[in-house]
Amino acid sequence: MARTPSLYPGSFDPITNGHLDIIARASPLYDEVYVAVMIKTAKKGLFDIEEQVELIRETTAGYANVRAEAFHGLLVDFCRQRAIPTIVKGLRAVSDFDYELQMAQMNNGLTGVETLFIPTNPTYSFLSSSLVKEVAAWAGDVAHLVPPPVLKALNTRLHKTDRG
Repeated sequence: MARTPSLYPGSFDPITNGHLDIIARASPLYDEVYVAVMIKTAKKGLFDIEEQVELIRETTAGYANVRAEAFHGLLVDFCRQRAIPTIVKGLRAVSDFDYELQMAQMNNGLTGVETLFIPTNPTYSFLSSSLVKEVAAWAGDVAHLVPPPVLKALNTRLHKTDRG
């Protein structure tokens, strides 16, 4: 198998253990794995883009071939600019596949970029960043769902206390 770069795109607001599972499984398959935080102007996240990229860098520091970057625009343009022939996507359920298949076919039709689907570890099949944020906002325990730096960032952002 030829070893080349790949792209793992998402909003990663915040990165979860499910995302890290996909990164850990993609990392040995490629020379480099770019984790691209897609900038969406219409969607305000809990963390700004710089914070998201930094949390990804901190939580993937153990993978020498993983790079985190922010990106605005079409995935295929990100791929073209970096000579990336493959997009990696995690699939949690059949509903994910329906949407992701359409995106994969569009991306392939635009530039020939292939998509590799990696089924999510069943441990994380229910997990989403939105769910983590909602549970954490209500002071629920998400320690088993996110890496320690993310847990700390969530607690700092969502549970600021005024003691003065």
